[in-house]
Order: sequence, then C-alpha cells, then structure tokens
Amino acid sequence: MLAVQHYNSSALDVNEGFNNQTQQVPGVAPVCCRENLNITTNPTVAGLSMTLGIVSNIVALIILAKAYARLRKRSKATFLLFASSLVATDLAGHVIPGALVLHLYMSGTVGGFCYPPDATCHFLGGSMVFFGLCPLFLGCVMAVERCMGVTRPLLHARVICMAHTKMVLVLIWLLALFVALLPFFHLGTYTYQFPCTWCFINVLDKTSITDVIFVLLFSGLGLAALAVALVCNTISGVTLVNARLRRKKCQRRSAKSHDIEMVAQLLGIMVTSCICWSPLLIFGLMSVIRSYSWGMMGDDLKNYRTLMVMGVRMASWNQILDPWVYILLRRAVLRKIYRITTGRSNLRGSTFRRWEISSFQNSMKSASNRN
Repeated sequence: MLAVQHYNSSALDVNEGFNNQTQQVPGVAPVCCRENLNITTNPTVAGLSMTLGIVSNIVALIILAKAYARLRKRSKATFLLFASSLVATDLAGHVIPGALVLHLYMSGTVGGFCYPPDATCHFLGGSMVFFGLCPLFLGCVMAVERCMGVTRPLLHARVICMAHTKMVLVLIWLLALFVALLPFFHLGTYTYQFPCTWCFINVLDKTSITDVIFVLLFSGLGLAALAVALVCNTISGVTLVNARLRRKKCQRRSAKSHDIEMVAQLLGIMVTSCICWSPLLIFGLMSVIRSYSWGMMGDDLKNYRTLMVMGVRMASWNQILDPWVYILLRRAVLRKIYRITTGRSNLRGSTFRRWEISSFQNSMKSASNRN
C-alpha cells in the first residue's frame, strides 16, 4: 500500500462533526472534512514511494526465483517458496492499493472534500486488510517452518513437502480474504480516513459493536502472528547458538549455513514487521475502544487521527523494506561486507568459508539421500 500524503499540523483542526457513517445514501453531497489543510496536490513523494516499492520487490522476486530454480530439490526450497510468495504478495499489495491511494491523492485533495464510502473505498479498505494480514501470516508460517527445521529436522523432512507448502499458502490467502470480506457481510465497515486519501476499518466515527469485533479480529490476528514469529525465531536462534557452542567444544560442524542465513532473514523480516505494523494494529484498537466506550471523542479526535495516519504510513513501509531484508541478508552480500570491513580477500578459515563448506556437504548429503 502507498503511504498517505504529508500534512501540516494545522490540518488536524477539522470539522469535528464529520461522520462518514451517516452519509451512505446515494446522491449525498460531499462533506468538507479538512477546511484548514495546507496540502499540496503534487503527488511526487507518493509516486516515488510507489516506484521504490515496486522496484525493490521486483529485484527481490528475481533473486528468489533464481535461487528457487537452483535449489528446488534441497531443504531450502520450502523457505524460498514462502519467501517468494511473501515478496509477490508485497508487490501486489504495493501496486493495487497504491494505485487507488495515488488516485485519491490527486483527485480527492481538490476542494478538500470527503465523499461517503463507495465501491472504491470498500475495495481499498478490503485490500489494505488483505495485504496487511498476508505478510504477517506468511512471516509467522515461515518462522514456524524454520523452527521445526532447526529443532526437529527429521520431523520437518517427513512432514514438510512442496505440496503441503502450497496448500498452506492457499489457506493463508483464503483466511486473509475471508477477514477482508467480513464488512460485506455486515461485520464492520470501511470508511474514508483522514485526510480522505485512504480507506480502512471504521475506528473513529460512531463505531458500533461490529466495528469493535472486526478491529479486535484484525489486530488480534496480526499481533498473534507477530508473537508466534517472535517465539519461533527466538527458539531457532537459541538452538543455532547452542549448536555452534557445542561444535566448538566437540570440534564438529552442527550448525548448517543455510539455517543460519534463513533465520537471520526471518529475524530481519520479523523486526521490520513489528516496527511497521504494530503501531497501526495498536492504534486501531485504541481508537475503536475509545470511540465505542465514550462516544463523541471531542478534542481527542484529532490526536487519534494523527495516530492512525502515522500508523498507516509506517505500515506502508513494510512492503518496501521486506524485499531489502532478503536482498541484503544473503551470504553473498554478507561475504562482500566481511571482505570490505576486514580487508581480507582470502576467506580461508573464516566463518563464511566454513558456512560454504558446510552448506555444500549438507546439500550433497541431501541429494544422495533422495537418490
């Protein structure tokens, strides 16, 4: 999704009586919701953000596709399929909602009017929920898969296969789609959000119990996915550290290089998701509970609007940063950084050299076992 436009602090002094939920009758005139805004109609910043996200995801997708074609018969293939699906989902989530937000950015700012929720708003709101949950679910499943691969390799080899991986991917997309479509079955609503350039779940204007349930479901699933990923990645990291310590004592190679690489990438994805998505998930809960419990928010409304705008702008950066986590946290890149920082051109005896030898031996052993 595309980051919403910049706004001036004076933009928060808006008509407090604006309510999208009471203006759903066709033909109703647009309502002025940002009278004192100091907003430019130049979409340059938004366009650059969208371009950066598209280029980043395409580059990462090409790298992942080449790696998957090369390693599709090895144990890393499952992780690469999940990672490719994550990047592809991020790319679609950047292009589809981003194009709609860019359209609203250019057309909605003229005159400073907000319209009642229409088909565009409902589609944009559903897209933001769908493309918001999918990366969180995928990051969670990737962390669970790697945790099983590191701690229970025999069980992982027996249970995890490409058919099961593809089935899990379909279930993830279906679950996210089911949640996104709930407002069409009258559980929650989508409305234009301040400053009227994006649509999301109604959390501020005369919220109902269905809005509260919908936000609780959306934020609860997102935060639960982040929590599970945190636990699984922590277990994987501790297991690999213990294996490395045992290797030093026993002079054995027990920590696989590709396991270390994949867990490092998962940690990067998890940290990025936590930083980018936690604010929107938490601010949404805070806003809907405050609105439903106390009704009219009065002077607090502008503060909660500020939090929601801040949250969605941070969430939009998740789809830009996710591909760079994989691009930068690869052994090839880390090896070059190691050479530059240490000034060593020969990797003999270094950790990266041991990683390469271990990875080759494990790959050959895996191939021979399958044959």
